[in-house]
Amino acid sequence: MNSAVIAGLLLAGSTAACATSDPGAENVVPTLSAPTATDGPPPTTPPPPSTTTDDTDVVIVLDPGHNGANALHPEETNRIVDIGNGTKACNSTGTETNSGIPEAQVNWEITQLARSALQARGWTVILTRDSNDGWGPCIDQRAAVGNGANADAVVSIHADGGPPEGSGFHVIVPAELPGLTDDIVAESARLGDVMRSALLDAGFTPATYLSGGGLVVRDDLGGLNLSDVPIVFAELGNLRNADDARLLTSPDGQQQAADAIVDGLARFLGQP
Repeated sequence: MNSAVIAGLLLAGSTAACATSDPGAENVVPTLSAPTATDGPPPTTPPPPSTTTDDTDVVIVLDPGHNGANALHPEETNRIVDIGNGTKACNSTGTETNSGIPEAQVNWEITQLARSALQARGWTVILTRDSNDGWGPCIDQRAAVGNGANADAVVSIHADGGPPEGSGFHVIVPAELPGLTDDIVAESARLGDVMRSALLDAGFTPATYLSGGGLVVRDDLGGLNLSDVPIVFAELGNLRNADDARLLTSPDGQQQAADAIVDGLARFLGQP
């Protein structure tokens, strides 16, 4: 990755992608709130790329949804940003398990495992946030990270907040929106299909509370709408379901999810 790309990524941090069926995801906020200075962790800005020594051109962006301190910064995260076909809040807190484990923490932990495995392949891996103790970045800024890196693929890592009796994963792909996603919708659909297959092969089951067999098309998510590179959201399970929560908060379950993500990316790039 050359210095111009790195500089572009660092300059992109002005305003990120999140999606669940839970009310905490990419909510539309009825009133504008200007950001104000508050005590607590600073906003998260996209870090420089994690470089590797392997001579390869593969670049993957992983987007761990939400952030650990979002709840402490409601004015900042409620700020309205453009998502291409409408507006939404900058970011949100995400969901949590019934025992109070935040989705942002689960997303972060799985992302770390996936990053390590991808780097072991010699691939460059870029994260949209560099810790789990800040707030943001906004959904449009997260999309800009993948675009600025000209990433081969972007995976936004999430867990859903669905009905407690429902369980299972779903992969979200962008709808075709002229002037927005029409140039990436086909490759994103292919990425979504192989990611679903990888999750199925890893023992995950499709969401029982959604149609589509684990694959969902949406046009209301800024991270998808604003992407210029192939992208999917991986909702790895329902944290409001006791069994899914137990799996996704356990070391073995998190490794299982991370391995499936890596497998899906490898299949997409023809490098199983």
